[in-house]
Amino acid sequence: MPAISGKEYIKRMNQMNPEIWIKGERAAMPLSEHPAYSGAMKTKAGLYDLQLHPEKIEKMTFETKPGHLAGLSYLRPETKEDLAKRREMMTEWALATCGMMGRTPDYMNTALMSLAASADLLKDQDDEFAKNLVRFYEKARDSDLSFTHSFMNPQTNRSSFYDEETDKPIAAKIIKKTSEGLVIQGARLLATQGGMTDEVLIFPSAGKFTDEEYAYAFSIPSNTKGLSFICRESFHEGDSRFNYPLSSRFDEMDALLVFNEVTVPWERVFFYHRQDLAQKLFQQSCFIPQALHQTVNRQLVKSQFLLGLSQLLVQTLNVSEYQHIQSKISEVIIGVESTQAMLEKAENDAVQDNWGTMRPSTHPLYSAVCQFSSLYPRYIEILQLIGAGGYMSLPGEEDFSSPVSDSLDDYLASAAYDARSRTKIFRLAWDTAMSSFGTRQTQYERFFFGDPVRLSSNLYWNYPREEYLSRVKQFLNLKDPFSM
Repeated sequence: MPAISGKEYIKRMNQMNPEIWIKGERAAMPLSEHPAYSGAMKTKAGLYDLQLHPEKIEKMTFETKPGHLAGLSYLRPETKEDLAKRREMMTEWALATCGMMGRTPDYMNTALMSLAASADLLKDQDDEFAKNLVRFYEKARDSDLSFTHSFMNPQTNRSSFYDEETDKPIAAKIIKKTSEGLVIQGARLLATQGGMTDEVLIFPSAGKFTDEEYAYAFSIPSNTKGLSFICRESFHEGDSRFNYPLSSRFDEMDALLVFNEVTVPWERVFFYHRQDLAQKLFQQSCFIPQALHQTVNRQLVKSQFLLGLSQLLVQTLNVSEYQHIQSKISEVIIGVESTQAMLEKAENDAVQDNWGTMRPSTHPLYSAVCQFSSLYPRYIEILQLIGAGGYMSLPGEEDFSSPVSDSLDDYLASAAYDARSRTKIFRLAWDTAMSSFGTRQTQYERFFFGDPVRLSSNLYWNYPREEYLSRVKQFLNLKDPFSM
């Protein structure tokens, strides 16, 4: 059965031994035991176990051939019912992580499925590259592979057009072709979960290069020779789920990818030296609507979690009588409901594309993801305002087993909960809104699907509004100034 268990996932990762650097040292122990990775890897293992749970397996998997089940996030939807099935499966994983893990496997599984569904676009360069992408999708589906990815270059120059003037490549580029494949040198951002996935999927940056050496797409194993992951500082502060309820479980490492003359075998290359093919894949394939469908669904679950947490703080402090509190909670409710409505509209308005893939409507999903980039920081601010000074004197789990526990019981109880329960609630709110983990979450959601200004511009240029414009012109009896 291709769909793997959590135990199989952990075993596979520990055997890979990729080159990972954290705080100047190479990670030497089995990765699943490293403090910077263990929490997220255990959580991810739990997701794989969930898709095989006897009560969930029909909801989480689909049959590729008799007796072979694959994770449903690999399913290419052909009907609206397929879209709904995928969403229900993705919701299960989002609920298991409170929406806090942006790179649960379904995100990149969806991306790979979407690109492979439109692989015919690659025939413009070579039939074999189109076949490579389809074969690789099937391999990933049948082996339940997991992915990190990169669409970004280092931020040395963020102008619209980027030409490097250094002798040594900064942004990863093709430095030569051999009989074995492409040779890549340079760096890429931002590999979330880098090191704890089977594969690294690379596609061109959104930036415009005049040099075709930066235009390529491929996937390679995380332990490929010459590939290294240079990690940010871990936000893991300890294993206590009382003290660190989110960061102990959901801290996804972010890494700089460094390619030191990495050879990418030809059978893993999807295209190269073709910036136009990159644009066609993203503009004509179903990648954007399908990836947005997964993203908005996760963001909805995360919004619901924050609504529940905000209300729990209100209940803990017994402040529901205040109108400013009611107004703040209502803001979150409105955000949840509008996100839900846009997600449902996207599914209701779905249509099949030229390759027979059912695509959710892009416009409501783009609207939802643009809105969320500003909603999420506001949700966090609301948590901070409700909790107020209560965040400034939070004891830890250890204090409740110490000689000062009686004092804590006396002085930290709330109207609704005893001191220990109140502290547990506030520590969850702290980890969500004020810890290093929580701050990273806010920045992550601001830029999850790219620069929010650019996303808004895409919505502006692509949203069909001619009918509404015509209504206003007809009401005013205006003639079209551009007509003859």
